[in-house]
Amino acid sequence: MRLTYRTPYADDDAESQDDINRERKGDAIEFNHIKKQWDDDCPWAEWYSSEDPIKGFELTAIWPKKMFEGSVEMAELENESPFDAEKWLLFPIISQNMFDDSIGKFGFASQLSLLVSALDMSFEAKYLEDFVSAENSGSDISKISDCIPPPAVVDRILKEIFRNGVESWKSVDFEKRNSRFIKGAPLGSLFAEFCLHLLWLGNCNIRAISTLWIEFVREVRWCWEESQPLPKMSASSSIDLATCLVHQKLQMLAICIEKKNLLVHEPPSGVESEASSVNKVDLHDACDQSHDMLSKTSLGTISPQRLVIPHDAEESLNCSQRHGTGYRDLLATDVRRKGSAGVVDSMMLLHSYQNMHSPIIQDAPPMTEDMHEERLRVAEAFGNLLSFSGQLERDILSSDMSAFKAANPDAVFEDFIRWHSPSDWESDGVEDKSIHDIVNSPKPNWPPKGRLSQRMAEHGSLWRQIWNTSPAIPSSKQRPLLDPIREGEKILHYLETLKPYQLHEQMVCTSFRAAADILNQTKFGDFRLLKAKIDQLYCTLASTLKSLIANHVPDRFELIGDLKQLCVVFDHIEKLVILAASIHRKLFDAPRLSQAVFQDYFDFYLPKMGTGLASLCYDKVFNVKQVVKVHERDVVASLFPPPTASQSWRKVLSMGNLLFGHEPILREIIFSVYDNVSNGQYSGSNLVASMGDIETHRMYICGTSNDLRVALSVTSWD
Repeated sequence: MRLTYRTPYADDDAESQDDINRERKGDAIEFNHIKKQWDDDCPWAEWYSSEDPIKGFELTAIWPKKMFEGSVEMAELENESPFDAEKWLLFPIISQNMFDDSIGKFGFASQLSLLVSALDMSFEAKYLEDFVSAENSGSDISKISDCIPPPAVVDRILKEIFRNGVESWKSVDFEKRNSRFIKGAPLGSLFAEFCLHLLWLGNCNIRAISTLWIEFVREVRWCWEESQPLPKMSASSSIDLATCLVHQKLQMLAICIEKKNLLVHEPPSGVESEASSVNKVDLHDACDQSHDMLSKTSLGTISPQRLVIPHDAEESLNCSQRHGTGYRDLLATDVRRKGSAGVVDSMMLLHSYQNMHSPIIQDAPPMTEDMHEERLRVAEAFGNLLSFSGQLERDILSSDMSAFKAANPDAVFEDFIRWHSPSDWESDGVEDKSIHDIVNSPKPNWPPKGRLSQRMAEHGSLWRQIWNTSPAIPSSKQRPLLDPIREGEKILHYLETLKPYQLHEQMVCTSFRAAADILNQTKFGDFRLLKAKIDQLYCTLASTLKSLIANHVPDRFELIGDLKQLCVVFDHIEKLVILAASIHRKLFDAPRLSQAVFQDYFDFYLPKMGTGLASLCYDKVFNVKQVVKVHERDVVASLFPPPTASQSWRKVLSMGNLLFGHEPILREIIFSVYDNVSNGQYSGSNLVASMGDIETHRMYICGTSNDLRVALSVTSWD
């Protein structure tokens, strides 16, 4: 006996849905439950809802052989439970859209294909405004029939893009993903959000894209003029040169906005607060009074409240008293010291018994990729790249030297080299000692023996020239290395004058990368075959999109053809990911079975992807069934929920063999009589004399008690 069951569809019974979706309270009916889609918690659900590729399952329960002594026992087959069957076979009912060779209608692949078409169109004009303006008669642009979205739609999308929130791309470990090799904006960043939203705007036509980008840049300029932080952009991190240039510019602009706010709220340079001036005068007075008192009294009679000595100068004072250095000079040095970040361990200044202080220095100004390239071109124009590279960093080096002089008023050029570039200080083997070691040493060996390296010691060294011309100014009083106003305006000019094809190239890279990252976040268990395919997808994306980041305009027709083929590859992976997610959640408690079911379909679908020789010939119909083990039967049986109250009438008219109230859609029963039939019609036949007489009846029952179809085979001698 073979019984086939089919899981009910979600929308089979409208009455049962009404029972779930509404509750009756008196005379009022409240709809308090909204029917959820199967992929509401999937990562792509924010952008589109996918059809469930698994429409259901067919379960086949098989009894290979049962022996009966009479018709009464045979009648009990109607009450036989499928759990008593010797074998279970599970077959997934897969949507026909999975077998369609064309790109899906609602997934990322279809929208990416439209974006590639917009890229192809972007070469037709020099400015994005040309696609928005209607005054372009006589050109190919006037033939574009795509509509521009209404202002209300654009405004709603901009509010969604610029919605405040913590950037999600910082919490994702991209270092372990191959998406780092795709030169686009990271998932969750401002430009990535823009690209994902435009995929679903106006069928992703170029006029809609141009309209949204112009409004996007206006919103960015508003943030700049109002000194508002850019949403989804970090102002504290360095520029990520592995991303696209638009993302780098937005990162730079976020930093400029923060620097701009600091300039507005900081007091003017050179103006000191009244409290700091008073403290400075008090410290000078304390030094003068301490000198007078020390000349008349012993050290033991000095009140600690009157003599103010910094803690880090106490040991320096003791050392100077032993070796003849004036303590008044040391105290005056501490008064003049500014911008110190703390004492450098085991390092002292060469010409004085003082601790070396590490200065608070300015951060190196961030630079985007095009700024680095511009500096490189200037250096190459001078013909001497090595020497000019130091000249390019003159401002940074001068700032560090000024801060070091402010933190160490008695320092010399050699002290700065020992701190800033230890490799340029050649020591004779005598290590620097701490003040404590020098004070307790009976014969202090100071200063340590050493010399500058050849490149620093040569006459006319650029570093020494900068040292001689750098004033002692702490970093807080220095001119900022980054001019946020000038750099911010340059960034906005870049965004407003970006050529259409350059913008679309970066949008294509970012959209492919973001879509791949979204799919990669899907939970589908330990499907290693799919994980390998996703890794291959990243490699394919990186190699194909690499041509988009070249400085020259690539071959248009070849590029578009490669990108269209890339959309087909992406569509294959997207379908497999969605299928894997559906199988995983339906058979979550049976991981072996879920992997086996996916493996069966993967082997069937692989030739359709055009990989390998098997793509020349493959099966047209998927009909592979997977054996269900005994410990997995409960999981499979849970796919058949008990019938609702409105379905309870089926129990009265059912024909038996129920599985949680569900009767089989197909029964196949074969009755075989193994006794010799002496009075049969074919009893005299010699054909079966040596094999024994076997009488077989094969009966098919299809449908339910309301729709019953029975076929009885002809009694035959097998």
